[in-house]
Amino acid sequence: MDGMDMSKPAANANSSDANSGKPMDMSHGDSMHMGCKMDMGSGNGKPMDMSHCMGMMKSGAIDLAKIPPGTLRVVYGEKTNDLTVAALAALQHVTATVHNEHTKADETYSGVPLIALLTPLGVSDKPRGKQLRLYVVAAGSDGYEAVYSIGEVTPDVHDATVMVADQENGKPLMADGPLKLVATGEKRPARWVRNLVAIEVKTAD
Repeated sequence: MDGMDMSKPAANANSSDANSGKPMDMSHGDSMHMGCKMDMGSGNGKPMDMSHCMGMMKSGAIDLAKIPPGTLRVVYGEKTNDLTVAALAALQHVTATVHNEHTKADETYSGVPLIALLTPLGVSDKPRGKQLRLYVVAAGSDGYEAVYSIGEVTPDVHDATVMVADQENGKPLMADGPLKLVATGEKRPARWVRNLVAIEVKTAD
């Protein structure tokens, strides 16, 4: 092809530096909070796989972009409850110390038990039978999602504590906040959700 220098690779969307040809590092360890990771393949020019990016701005029926800043949206069926950080701070809190395998440190969180935010919408705190088909999808502002069964967030069924934390080591959350979903009994914080903005209760088919 006349005029084209074929000695240099062409730049493409899979490269963070068109001059170096190095692939973009999008991984965040256990957290993977980018929500969308590029499919680098083997450098063969394949298009980006966008199928795992669909949750970037939506969590199920919840449009994350429409949630007001500083608000946690809780949804169960046709019922929705928007809670501000101030409103959550006024609710009864629990405190738990957990080991964060990512930071290699013990961290003490204070927050509202997740089940306390679900019962006002009609979720039972003592699920039985078909109620155990319910599960919770927690979403961060970046589209990252984690799933818990209703049994895992209910003290009547499970020993662990799953909370919406607003404090760490006695201080308001900073980089991970203002709200963060934290669970005790986890070997690593893969299901903790930073910058938590949405909680949706769904039913397994």
